[in-house]
Amino acid sequence: MTRSRWSDLERPPLNAAALRRAVVVPGGLWTGLDVVETTGSTNSDLTARAARGAPEGAVLIAEEQTAGRGRLDRRWTAPARSGLFFSVLLRPGEPGPARPDAAPDDSAAPWQPVPVHRWGWLPLLAGVATATALSRAAGVDTALKWPNDLLVTVDGEERKAGGILAERVTTAGPAAGGPGGAGGGPDGAGSAVVIGIGLNVSLRADELPVPTAASLVLAGAQGTDRDPLLRAVLRSIADWYGAWRAAGGDPALSRLQQTYAAGCATLGRQVRAELPGGRNLSGTAVAVDGDGRLVIAGPDREEAVGAGDIVHLRRG
Repeated sequence: MTRSRWSDLERPPLNAAALRRAVVVPGGLWTGLDVVETTGSTNSDLTARAARGAPEGAVLIAEEQTAGRGRLDRRWTAPARSGLFFSVLLRPGEPGPARPDAAPDDSAAPWQPVPVHRWGWLPLLAGVATATALSRAAGVDTALKWPNDLLVTVDGEERKAGGILAERVTTAGPAAGGPGGAGGGPDGAGSAVVIGIGLNVSLRADELPVPTAASLVLAGAQGTDRDPLLRAVLRSIADWYGAWRAAGGDPALSRLQQTYAAGCATLGRQVRAELPGGRNLSGTAVAVDGDGRLVIAGPDREEAVGAGDIVHLRRG
């Protein structure tokens, strides 16, 4: 039997037109929204669009990914229409539109470009935005594992229900040094960030790729309709991104740093950081610093980790 978009009525397709009407609004962050039936990776596809000069606020959603990518070259696979698999395009190095929350005397003032050294907060911002949206829209307490895993509780056990991957891309167009040009200076002009989010929504236990995975339905979600869940997440990302940009990317001024710390399940835990180059670092995760790095207190000193795989050993 040939599979169609209506072949699994328990997993109906997303309504692209309704989603577009809900989130692509005048003055909003989101400037375009596309839903495709299947693709290898929404991040790869949107990165290609960004390189050709696609505007900030483009959203690409796939009902199914055949080569979804996670951190450290891991693969993300799930049955069609069983989750939310999407990517968004942001251009924090370019001036933004007039801020809707600006005071009357400066309502025409656009956001200023965010310095590149603060862009590392974007995947953490996406994590905060997604977790807060899911808590409200699905009634699921969602925690964050540094740097960008989404955790839920199933049968008293923390499990991964989603993940986030952010990639910087050099783009083409006027912002990259002229029509058809390519560039991307140290100030971030001519560069974009593509953030991919994968979230298991309706996966059953026998469909999980690994025993440590989870889904919203297994975590007891009050609602698993993907349309309102996606709208809630996109609106939350827009809100947090707006606050972060209005603060010049300052994680403390925008309250991003404090909110991330409050929802981070890694802090206070005994962890092992598996670092690039094969080095391991064990200790207590004590803070997320101003650059978004995880601070681990070892026997002799504290060290800030900016990249690597974090293993939760036990609760502190």
